[in-house]
Amino acid sequence: MPRHTRRTFLGRTAAGAAAVLAAPHLMAAESAAPVPAKSAADHPNILWISCEDTSPDLGCYGDAYARTPHLDRLAAQGARFTRAFTHAPVCAPSRSGLITGMYPTTIGTLHMRSQGVPPPYVKCFTEYLRAAGYYCTNDAKTDYNFPPPVTAWDECRKGAHWRHRAKGQPFFAVFNLEMSHESRSWAIDKPLEHDPAKAVLPPYYPDTPIVRRTWARCYDQVTRVDAAAARILADLEADGLADNTLVFFWGDHGRGLTRAKRWVYDSGIRVPLLVRWPGRIAPGTVREDLVCFLDFAPTLLAVAGADIPSYMQGQPILGPGAVKPREYVLAARDRMDETCDIIRGVRDKRFKYIKNFQPEKPYAQVIAYAEKMPILQEMRRLHAEGKLEGPPALFMRPTKPVEELYDTDADPHEIRNLADRPEHAETLKRMRGVLEAWMKETHDVGLVPEDELKERMRPGGVWQTTAAPAFTPAGGTLAAGAAVTVACPTPGASIAWTTDEGADPHWNLYSVPVKVARRATLRVKACRLGYKDSAEVKAEFKVGG
Repeated sequence: MPRHTRRTFLGRTAAGAAAVLAAPHLMAAESAAPVPAKSAADHPNILWISCEDTSPDLGCYGDAYARTPHLDRLAAQGARFTRAFTHAPVCAPSRSGLITGMYPTTIGTLHMRSQGVPPPYVKCFTEYLRAAGYYCTNDAKTDYNFPPPVTAWDECRKGAHWRHRAKGQPFFAVFNLEMSHESRSWAIDKPLEHDPAKAVLPPYYPDTPIVRRTWARCYDQVTRVDAAAARILADLEADGLADNTLVFFWGDHGRGLTRAKRWVYDSGIRVPLLVRWPGRIAPGTVREDLVCFLDFAPTLLAVAGADIPSYMQGQPILGPGAVKPREYVLAARDRMDETCDIIRGVRDKRFKYIKNFQPEKPYAQVIAYAEKMPILQEMRRLHAEGKLEGPPALFMRPTKPVEELYDTDADPHEIRNLADRPEHAETLKRMRGVLEAWMKETHDVGLVPEDELKERMRPGGVWQTTAAPAFTPAGGTLAAGAAVTVACPTPGASIAWTTDEGADPHWNLYSVPVKVARRATLRVKACRLGYKDSAEVKAEFKVGG
């Protein structure tokens, strides 16, 4: 059973991080793809189907406008999570937390498209799966706010697939569906499959033909996601793997529309999460507990029977290692492209609290890329003409309140700020206290100016290079069959090795001494998140040496 450590309501404590940092990191793979000796039930296959910029706009969530029959069927076969949230309402910080199990505000990957340098003990969680014998593939998006190391994936490219693994080897496969990205909703002049006249718009949008057509286009793209997900699930079925595969379907943050993506309102951070696990999750299950993206990494490690690193800030939500549901989920918005803002949010099952650290700035700051959105263009036009009224006008205010509080049961679109209401004073105080405690406990670096943060991580703007690894026993020529230990002096370094020739080899993850039973050249290099890879080191194995 996986090892678990003491937790607080915020997730994993920092206890143990120092121990992880102090220990040499010798994660690894053997000379052949390792296959655990345990049964298939102990090492289920894992499939992630992720999509871009998607709120729970699916039929299985009660959305009558949606046409998602295949995803609705997936939900009926397993669990539908009604309160799943990302910690960041934009792709790169969101995916940074997914791959590490840590808040980007803790590890310095909080700004959109930054190049962070996480602390040395932080790893891509897929390294732990690979060390446990899993074949890990990603087709094909990473966008982690740091370059993915070669130790993270067996395959990370378009066309990566579980079918390339060794026979009998368990797999973790990721397929990222891009057709729901915000940019796919801009072509509103093209024919639409969803009738704009039947769209049910949220109250924070003006009801105009342009807004309706954009909303319809967004739903068209989700229908395309549904079809693409169906093809992946059909491949799984055709390969006879469906009964022993844990399937996740999720969106990386809220829908790619104005006042959704990039914002910590539920429209920006609440996502669909469907999970099917035959024999372990009853069909038609509805899970109403709060789930955070940071929970994904420890959950998969628990399912795979691997230890969960004590530094991770999420918690398992499935399987024998599942713990008591969390009371709160937290979210952060920082720099978005060229525009800076600092916003933090905390949500329980009912209330959402938002702290605007730069209230003097407007909501609708100009972000060149986002200005291409038809809905934003329409709102700016109406605002300039003095025709934007009611809830839609809130987004165009020149400043923001310092605090926002919403009752998401009574006000799911978060348009009635209760922060100044005396009857909600205790709730405001409680939620404010939760946020302050979280920022302190997780060492939130959001209030550190980005230039200063960059200097801390990469002094002088210079990328550090991981030190070259060294062999034990040393020497340029080794006897075939000898066990070779490899180590790297750079704290937190991971090590990759291969005997493949050519410019694009398959890099194995080093975790145990390597044995090569034939004449071959052993190629080894080391890497650390946010660093450049080391130079390659080579050793020759000779038969009869």
